[in-house]
Amino acid sequence: MKLNNIKARWSEGKTVLNGWLSMANAFSAEIMAEQGYDSLTIDLQHGFIGYEEAKPMLQAMRASGVAPMVRVPWLEPGIIMKALDAGAWGVICPMVNTAEQAQSLVSCVRYPPTGSRSFGPTRVSISAGADYGQYADDHVVCFAMIETAEAVNNLEAIVATPGLDGIYIGPADLTLGLTGRKYRTGFDREEPEIVEAIKHILDVAHRAGKKAGLHNGTPAYAARAAEWGFDLVTVSNDVQLLRASAAASVQKFRELNEGAARNSQPTQPGGY
Repeated sequence: MKLNNIKARWSEGKTVLNGWLSMANAFSAEIMAEQGYDSLTIDLQHGFIGYEEAKPMLQAMRASGVAPMVRVPWLEPGIIMKALDAGAWGVICPMVNTAEQAQSLVSCVRYPPTGSRSFGPTRVSISAGADYGQYADDHVVCFAMIETAEAVNNLEAIVATPGLDGIYIGPADLTLGLTGRKYRTGFDREEPEIVEAIKHILDVAHRAGKKAGLHNGTPAYAARAAEWGFDLVTVSNDVQLLRASAAASVQKFRELNEGAARNSQPTQPGGY
C-alpha cells in the first residue's frame, strides 16, 4: 500500500500544507495538485461539488502524488464510506459536537473491529494498492471539525475518541458559534477571544495526542498557525485564488492602459 503523504509529513515533524477545492472540475483539480501542496481537500459541504463530480477530481490528482481528502457534507455513513472507497486518504467531517458523534465518525472511517466501515474499496484498492484493506486504518486520516460552542464545551471528550486522528477548526463557524454576529464572518481571526479559543482547542488536542488543523485565508496567517503548532494548515481555495488572480490581472491592465491613454499622443488619428 502507498504511504499517505499527510502521515509521512507528520512523521518528519513537518506541517502539512493543505489546499482546498470548491469547483467541480477535474482539470482545475489537476492544476492545483501540481502546485506543491502536501494535500488537497475536495469540499462536498460548501463546495460546488457533488459525489459524481468528485470522482474524476480524485483521479486527476493521482499523478501528482498529493494526498487527496474529502470534506463530507455531514456525519452520514454512506457518503463517508463512498468518499473513502473512491480514493480519499482522509475525511474531514463538519459540525462534530459530541463524543458520541466523534465515535460515529470514527466508526464510519475504520474497518471492524475498530469501526463499522463496510468493505468495498472499488477504486482505492487501485489508487492506493491492492492490500488497502489490510492497512487502511493505519493510513486514512480522520478529522472532526470543531466549529460550535457545544463542541468546545465537549472538546476533552471528543479528542479522547480512539481512532480519531485530529480536529480541524473552521474559524468562521467557530466565531459565529462562540460570539454570534458580534464580529465579521470569515477566516484569519484577530479578535483576542477567538484567537484564545483557537489556541485552546489546539492545546487540548495536542495534550490528547491528536493532530490539529486550521482553515486560513492567507499564507501569512497560515504561517502564524504553523508557528503556534498546528499540524495542518489550509490556505484559501481554488475559487478565492482564481478570483484574486483574475482581479489583480484586470486591475493591473486598467492601471497600465489608463496611464498609457493619458500619456499617449496618437500620430495618425483614425488608425486602428
